[in-house]
Amino acid sequence: MIDILKFRLGYGRQTVAFPDGPPKFPARFRGRPVVDPARCTDGCAACAESCPTEAILDPGKASMAVDLGRCLFCGDCAAACPPGALRFTDDHRLAARAREALVVRGDEPVLAAALDEEMRRVFGRSLKLRQVSAAGCAGCEAELNATGNIQFDLGRFGVQFVASPRHADGIVVTGPVSENMRLALRKTYEAVPAPRLVIAVGACAISGGVFRESPVVSGGAEAALAGVPVDLFVPGCPPHPITILDGLLRLLGRLG
Repeated sequence: MIDILKFRLGYGRQTVAFPDGPPKFPARFRGRPVVDPARCTDGCAACAESCPTEAILDPGKASMAVDLGRCLFCGDCAAACPPGALRFTDDHRLAARAREALVVRGDEPVLAAALDEEMRRVFGRSLKLRQVSAAGCAGCEAELNATGNIQFDLGRFGVQFVASPRHADGIVVTGPVSENMRLALRKTYEAVPAPRLVIAVGACAISGGVFRESPVVSGGAEAALAGVPVDLFVPGCPPHPITILDGLLRLLGRLG
């Protein structure tokens, strides 16, 4: 027992400093893209042609944009763009409250707006979430699990995942929502007491991702829960735990 305690003391503090300090990412991390159509060669659409999810909009035009809700952050578009009109930064701030806010142009940060004052009063101190894997590949699910480990420690902000929707304040949806999961997702949502939140995590849950044209998927949480608004979109394939934390804390009004 003494040896275990000595080992733990020597291990030191492992929890990241975020949000009180800058987060650290591996060199391979790809965050928010920057679009500079002025660098485009006339008629060039190499970036769009390389994109597996058609996330590049209006390639080569002044209105060129990247739809983060479809983007897999694979980097193929940047690699296929010799003039450098499209590149990825290490900006982890990707979550948004509105689907249209995920369409990025230029070099502007994506910052999720906070809930209104009444909703922050209800959820601001303690948020319980029920995660629903609706035909996900386990990538986004693994990153959500990671938010609760010793490095990211989601619980220090009063946010926890619970086993039952009846104990939850909202649901977190991952995966493109297959036809076999549509009813289960709807029933899970309906079992959450009102007022309730819906959070879509990952490209699949936002737009269907690489599966969006498949006849056996709904194309994401918003399409599957027709008539039910999504309160927070967290893009990525999968999103980094810091991106998830940033979105949740901004939703709760804890980040300016």
